[in-house]
Amino acid sequence: MDKPYASTVIRADADEVWAFLRDFGNLEEWLPGITTCEIEDGGELAPGAVRRIDGAGGVFRERLLSLDDAGRSLTYEILECPLPVTDYRGTCRVAPVTDTGEAFVEWYASFEADDPGRVAKIFARGVFAPGLDSLRKRFG
Repeated sequence: MDKPYASTVIRADADEVWAFLRDFGNLEEWLPGITTCEIEDGGELAPGAVRRIDGAGGVFRERLLSLDDAGRSLTYEILECPLPVTDYRGTCRVAPVTDTGEAFVEWYASFEADDPGRVAKIFARGVFAPGLDSLRKRFG
């Protein structure tokens, strides 16, 4: 596994889940281990916004690259973090499950690292999976 990936199905409407997930500054409300998440450059949640995340893993700074309401997806890059990665791009996407009215949510990333398999496991198992599990429970 060189590209971290996690997905879940949430018992809520895709638009409702997206309305919550699209908020680039609310990570502390649903991602386990995050103590604070603040938008550094102004308060506008639009491409170019930078968030500073403090948590158990250290300090992360991430920039929102795209916010696609029609496609219910956002893409961001890591500007600085304690993990040995470069060229990190992460995407969260919400899609409707048409036969049940639920939401399918996926979170994936690409990056460069000296040990990509190890780093991918850290993101997939330590960030993406617990984050999506928490998000699913939030909509219960």
